[in-house]
Amino acid sequence: MKISCIIVEDLQVAANYLMKCCEKSGQVESKGHFVNVPDALYFLNENTVDLIFLDVEMPGASGFELLDQIAFSPKVILTTSKKDYAYNAFQYNVSDYLMKPFTYQRFLESLQKIKPSQETISTRSGSDHIYIKADGKLVRLNNDSILYIESMGDYVKFVTTDNKKYITHNTIKNLEEKVSKHHFLKVHRSFIVNLHKIDDMRENILYIKGNEIPVSKANKADVFKRLNIV
Repeated sequence: MKISCIIVEDLQVAANYLMKCCEKSGQVESKGHFVNVPDALYFLNENTVDLIFLDVEMPGASGFELLDQIAFSPKVILTTSKKDYAYNAFQYNVSDYLMKPFTYQRFLESLQKIKPSQETISTRSGSDHIYIKADGKLVRLNNDSILYIESMGDYVKFVTTDNKKYITHNTIKNLEEKVSKHHFLKVHRSFIVNLHKIDDMRENILYIKGNEIPVSKANKADVFKRLNIV
């Protein structure tokens, strides 16, 4: 199955090159090209994709502002001519950072970094637990023992009630489909929380056993709905 993507890039020549790379690879299907954040956001509010090739500097809003507003967690490969955004890229857990101009071989290397993982296994829909592969073994985590799940680039961290942390190769997007909808909710592109473990909420921050979890604008309405906030 091909990886679905969109290209958010204001320079037509750069967008054309990316589209040629996608087509040549035979691995990626482009669903659209957008020259600014509002147009890309309008599309993403109605559609989901596996991957965004994202320029940072564009007229109006920046590429990072797009990531703040989308309600799901696609893989992101930044395409930029500047090195200044490396720290921001790390903060947003982007999969790779393509410096323009880049070669086709470098493009293929980026694709290798966004291959879906199979290291987290849910036993069945509605299960009261999940199995994860950590430290070379399968570990059973009961839903009630998980405080939250945090994205760490190509890995995720499970934080539990006994102050343990388990790191496994996976994505928030993949886990969102596997964990119990009764217990868990994605509140930010980098966080899934156990709704039963929330102590309180102040502004756009959830507090869970001393941990501060950000709530994105795109997910705030869902949080209020699930917490019965009126």
